[in-house]
Amino acid sequence: MTEIHAYEGAPEAEFRDYVALLKPRVMSLVVFTAFVGLWVAPGDMHPFVAFCAVLFIALGGGASGALNMWYDADIDAVMRRTRSRPVPSGRVTGGEALGLGLVLSGLSVMMLGLAANWFAAGLLAFTIFFYAVIYTIWLKRWTPQNIVIGGAAGAFPPIIGWACATGGVGIEPLLMFALIFFWTPPHFWALALFMKEDYHNAGVPMLTVTHGRPATRRHIFAYTLVLAPFAIWLGLTSVGGPIYLAVAIVANILFIHGGWRILRRDEQAAVADGYRVEKQVFRLSLYYLFVHFLALLVQGWAGAW
Repeated sequence: MTEIHAYEGAPEAEFRDYVALLKPRVMSLVVFTAFVGLWVAPGDMHPFVAFCAVLFIALGGGASGALNMWYDADIDAVMRRTRSRPVPSGRVTGGEALGLGLVLSGLSVMMLGLAANWFAAGLLAFTIFFYAVIYTIWLKRWTPQNIVIGGAAGAFPPIIGWACATGGVGIEPLLMFALIFFWTPPHFWALALFMKEDYHNAGVPMLTVTHGRPATRRHIFAYTLVLAPFAIWLGLTSVGGPIYLAVAIVANILFIHGGWRILRRDEQAAVADGYRVEKQVFRLSLYYLFVHFLALLVQGWAGAW
């Protein structure tokens, strides 16, 4: 990791630059999946306590993002899609990103423990550590399985939300974890298919760099097949039902079909049309996770009524 300092003549940091350090797009996924995990969990939480719990989980997710941007500033400066981030662009110093990440980490864990319970707070602390240290500092630069193992960090929020409401875990949040965990590799590998040069130039051992695009295509299709049974299984638990099952069946048929299209793709044709199919499947993957958790939310509301 190379320290990035604000350079002379760089635009002065604005409030939105510090917000950008928290990776608000990723945080929105953390908030949504954690809220769904909390909402569908058995038992009742006071609405204000539930709001505070989700807020502190979001802050923990933002802290992870800031720590990631601090350590990955040298990589971000090379890649086209990340070079305008606050640290590599020089608007925010690496020290500021590190300080913000550490402060928010401690604050979010402490406040979640006080607002909900210390078991949930411990899970949040482990999630921050896993993303910032295990994934960002170790796995990302060391192994092509970085996004596979590292995907666990993004899969913990629904478990944390469930733990806030119940003080424990069950098969339902573990299946929510599995849903996100097995979705993460095909989601990012679809992106890596048309962003391979960025990862190569940055020295990140993404699967497309170490094993090539044909192997990546096979891995994507295999993971869509592994993912589907967990998505369906979740619909057969206490949080599932006909609404969720209908959505899950359709979404997984579409995702498997997308993986099949990628698998059967000729590389020359892909280059010729600018990786059109790969970009379509990547966009589909963005909706895949959202519709599953939205269906859980709607199923929960339907059950409550």
